[in-house]
Amino acid sequence: MNSQPLLYAFIAAAANVVGAAAVTSRRRWSVAALDSMIAFSAGFMIAVALAELLPEAIERGGQRAAVVALVGYLLVHLTQHTFARHFHFGEETHEVNAAVSASALVGLLLHTFVDGVAIASGFHVGPALGFLVFVAILLHKLPEGLAISSLFLAAGAGRRAALGAAAALGMATLAGVVLTERVPMLGAHGLGLAAGVTLYVGASNLVPEFQSKSGWRLPTSFFGGCALFFVAQRLVGG
Repeated sequence: MNSQPLLYAFIAAAANVVGAAAVTSRRRWSVAALDSMIAFSAGFMIAVALAELLPEAIERGGQRAAVVALVGYLLVHLTQHTFARHFHFGEETHEVNAAVSASALVGLLLHTFVDGVAIASGFHVGPALGFLVFVAILLHKLPEGLAISSLFLAAGAGRRAALGAAAALGMATLAGVVLTERVPMLGAHGLGLAAGVTLYVGASNLVPEFQSKSGWRLPTSFFGGCALFFVAQRLVGG
């Protein structure tokens, strides 16, 4: 098994826990900086999904890959915004019950599992695509860990449970890498699945978090994320 995707997945998984630690340690952080990170991540993820993952998936799998991408997009919506209706990337400021936090965790486990699938599938194509996918995933891991841990705390759970929820997301990412290497179906359709999920997270999860806020800072961050993707793509030879 190629250890490189697993190493990058471990770094991404650790970012989930770091995001949770920022909440559970009760340290104060800049809401403005978090908003800028979310906007920047959205731009980079959408660019990766549309300019790299989807074209590569279609080139390798044809029309079926586009259908797989659609399935990935719909699955994330089903788990995060149909079964779990109370989830967003950011600190949870409202009191919720344990069922809400548990359903959000289940929904995110699917998404983070596909994060691992995306990293492994990218490295199957080549180091350049693998690295670009890793960066896209890493950028949203911190706010993701922050979101799930704050949701658990809002539901009355302790710090250990909040950190454990973020750690579970990280483990799902690692599992995605391992199973992509061992399950032929994931190896064959991983790029399409990753394209749909990455597009959903960027366009349908992250963009709504900042698009209603005024000023030029967040749109600049969003377009800056898109622009950085093309710079990074050129630098790594993607």
